[in-house]
Amino acid sequence: MEPVEPQSLKKLSFKSLKRALDLFSPIYGQYTPCDPASKQIRISYKLNAEYGSVKNLSSGPGQEQGGNEAKDEEDKASTSSALALPGNQDAEHPQKGGVQNAIVPGPSLPPKAPNAGFSSGSAAGAMVTTSASSERYPLTYALMERIPSKWPRPTWRPPWKNYRVISGHLGWVRSIAFDPSNSWFCTGSADRTIKIWDVASGRLKLTLTGHIEQIRGLAVSKRHTYLFSAGDDKQVKCWDLEQNKVIRSYHGHLSGVYCLALHPTIDILLTGGRDSVCRVWDVRTKAMVCALSGHDNTVCSVFARPTDPQVVTGSHDTTIKFWDLVAGKTMLTLTHHKKSVRALALHPQEQTFTSGSADNIKKFSLPKGEFLHNMLSQQKSIINSMAVNEDGVLATAGDNGSLWFWDWKSGHCFQQAQAIVQPGSLDSEACIYALSYDVSGSRLVTCEADKTIKMWKEDEAATPETHPINFRPPKEFRRY
Repeated sequence: MEPVEPQSLKKLSFKSLKRALDLFSPIYGQYTPCDPASKQIRISYKLNAEYGSVKNLSSGPGQEQGGNEAKDEEDKASTSSALALPGNQDAEHPQKGGVQNAIVPGPSLPPKAPNAGFSSGSAAGAMVTTSASSERYPLTYALMERIPSKWPRPTWRPPWKNYRVISGHLGWVRSIAFDPSNSWFCTGSADRTIKIWDVASGRLKLTLTGHIEQIRGLAVSKRHTYLFSAGDDKQVKCWDLEQNKVIRSYHGHLSGVYCLALHPTIDILLTGGRDSVCRVWDVRTKAMVCALSGHDNTVCSVFARPTDPQVVTGSHDTTIKFWDLVAGKTMLTLTHHKKSVRALALHPQEQTFTSGSADNIKKFSLPKGEFLHNMLSQQKSIINSMAVNEDGVLATAGDNGSLWFWDWKSGHCFQQAQAIVQPGSLDSEACIYALSYDVSGSRLVTCEADKTIKMWKEDEAATPETHPINFRPPKEFRRY
């Protein structure tokens, strides 16, 4: 007996394939001829799936069936038996509503005549139309009514334009604060001076000197004629604007002071800095009331409210903390951000605030700190400062000189501006460190790294036709 030589797996597979072809398909290279009945059923099924909801719109109310009812019933019975479809026996009778119920759901249409039916193939096609057909042939749903999105649509707002550039500082302009009477504003700079400017004309009114490092925080009291300043020299100073000199200094910070805020109803001052502590000071006695400790990194943003939480801070440790001012302890910690929270903006009327970080701009509710939503675009920059006016226009300033304007309610960015450095400055100095609205909310002032102060206002010539809203809601809120 001769030994059988081993065969490869590939050769055995081809042999098996050839044997199958010999058994089941003797005519190579040709398809099996199509059965006419099957072809008719398939075509009628496709026609009914795509055009079933509008196929009989033109049929008159008095139209009667022809003499082919027996043939139609016969075709229906043969089709259903051939396809072996489970279903109600009433589906075979159009007068009982079976065929109509089997059609893919579409828009509300005028009622059909009780005796308006399909041909034999169409009737069979109507019976086999299921939910799977709607997924496979979605053209039927093009006739459905569009459902409006639940996401709020933004209000049209005119774009903002730069109308004045003020020069006078010899270093980066790091901070800004407006007078409650809206007649002047002050700016703090890396040249260690505080300059007071006239709002209407932009002219310099006064220069205050006393700090020995750059000034990072400014606040003007609404209750007294006091101006408060804080800087990298660890000092917090109180200036009497009637005498234009320092009358108090608050000592206690172990490193530079980065942010500063006044309580709206109590004579206390809040300061945060690189020592990771937010300190509470009595304005009159210069005494430190308490130290709000709990952050793991620099406290770089703070604001105060008349009700709990009275103090909210943002830090480089990526968290936002709500503080109980009476107990001096943390009420709540928000950990939604992944990057440093350098800016916070409290809405002047609503119980909401936004936080700015390099990863995103988020909106939260007060007093519980519930997360509402992200802004619909991403500025892709370190957010140094934020401000919002009573009209609901949020302005955010980026480290790359980007100035974006947002609709507060919907989170839609309706304008993106870019800071232009003054002649003689480097392009890398196109950075906005601070910004603020005036008391009326009609002017915006930005403080930049090219030593300039820019003033912005709304473009009065803009209309909804010249600047239309280009808005799309988030994906999860879209309705097609």
